Amino acid sequence: MSNHKELRILDAPPLERADAARNRAKILAAAATLFDERGAANVSMDDVSAAAGVGKGTLYRRFGDQAGLAFAVLETQEKALQERILSGPPPLGPGAPPPERLSAFLQALLDLVYRTEELHLLSETATPGARYRTGVYSFYRLHVELQLREAGGHEDPELVADMLLAPLSADFLRYVRVDRKVAKRRVLAGLMRLIESVCSEPSTGTKHHSHGAARAAREGPFPQGGRRLTGVADDGPCARPAQRLEG
Repeated sequence: MSNHKELRILDAPPLERADAARNRAKILAAAATLFDERGAANVSMDDVSAAAGVGKGTLYRRFGDQAGLAFAVLETQEKALQERILSGPPPLGPGAPPPERLSAFLQALLDLVYRTEELHLLSETATPGARYRTGVYSFYRLHVELQLREAGGHEDPELVADMLLAPLSADFLRYVRVDRKVAKRRVLAGLMRLIESVCSEPSTGTKHHSHGAARAAREGPFPQGGRRLTGVADDGPCARPAQRLEG
């Protein structure tokens, strides 16, 4: 059985009648404007219906609720990022080594979530697990998984892909920004260190890695001799040059 996986844009909108397409475009334009002006949390479905000049029934049939509308507004920006991943210039697009592509992608996704935090919060937290059931998330997860597979050295790239994406949920980023007062630059630096750590595992010798982890667990953060264990190697399959952080 083939294990080949292909990265492609998901959730393409179905074909629709011309009048339905016009209504959809009017609704999304009105919603985007209102979200920008007032903030997504301060815009009701009635507000959008009135601004777009369509009936509330049409609005609810097309988008279900405010979370569905928020996701639809986000979709354009998410699709633009997907296009850059598939066919844009490296390092975000094809042609760069896996660790560089992962770094560029996580930074681009971080920028997107910061710009559209309220919309992401609405679309991701409407129901438990909503974030993980979208085609957009499936695309991002598969992209990360494919980079990890190309780099090699990972026994469970599917799970590691989910774990790398976990800190980029809007709910978590809002927590670190608002409650923890963590600047975006510091979040980005943490993500880059996370990639280095994930990509530092040797492609062979998992037994050696397991022994090292067991020893670290026994000795704690300061083993014999007082030298701190960092747990990050610089010569693994994903080793990459140091990257200067901006902004």
